[in-house]
Amino acid sequence: MTVQVKICGLGEPMAIEAAIEGGAHYLGFVFYPPSPRFVSFDLAGRLAAAIPADIKKVGVFVDPGNDAIESAMRAGMDIVQLHGTESPGRVADIRTRFKQPVIKALRIADAPDLAQSAAYETIADFLMFDTKSSKSAGGTGEVFDWAILRDRKFSKPWFLSGGLTMDNVKAAIEMTHASLIDISSGVEDAPGRKNPEKIKNFLAGTMGKS
Repeated sequence: MTVQVKICGLGEPMAIEAAIEGGAHYLGFVFYPPSPRFVSFDLAGRLAAAIPADIKKVGVFVDPGNDAIESAMRAGMDIVQLHGTESPGRVADIRTRFKQPVIKALRIADAPDLAQSAAYETIADFLMFDTKSSKSAGGTGEVFDWAILRDRKFSKPWFLSGGLTMDNVKAAIEMTHASLIDISSGVEDAPGRKNPEKIKNFLAGTMGKS
C-alpha cells in the first residue's frame, strides 16, 4: 500500500521546500486567524506560486464564509479543507459553488464519533479523522484511539490526523491501514514553527510504509 502525506500548517519557504523535496503530495495552508499557523491569503498566494502543479495546495478553514474561500482560490488553492462544524448541506454548497474538491475533517474521541462520517461520505471528496479536543479545531498534537478505525471501510478516501509523529506513524498505518496521512504539530519545534529536517525525516520514514 502506497501512503501519501499532507504537510499542514505551512507558512515559510524553507518548510515548503523540504516538503516538496521529501515528496509530499498535499501542502496545507491554514486560513483560520486564531490558529498559530494562520497565513494571509497574500502570503499563501506567494508561497503557492512556487509549488509544482502536481502537489495539491489545500486551504484549511473553520466554518468559513464564501468570500474567504474565494480569496483562497485566487491564492492558488486546489482543495478546500473544512475543519469546523460545517453541516452536510454547507459542504455540498461549497463543493458546488467553488467546483473544487472538499476534505471534511471530523473530530474523533471514540467509536460513536465515527457515525457522523455517513452524512458526509456522499458529499465530500475526502474525509479526515482528527482528534477531538476542547483546545482548538486541530493541530493539538493529541492522539485518539486508532483502534476504532481498524477494519472500518468508508466509501471515500480518508486522511488519518491527530498527534502523528515520526515515532508513531508506522504503528498508526499498520493499525488503521490509512493510505493518506496528515501531519502538522509532529514536524514542528513549536506551534507554527515547522522544522524542515523533521519534515524530510517524516516523509522519508513514512512514504511507502504499510
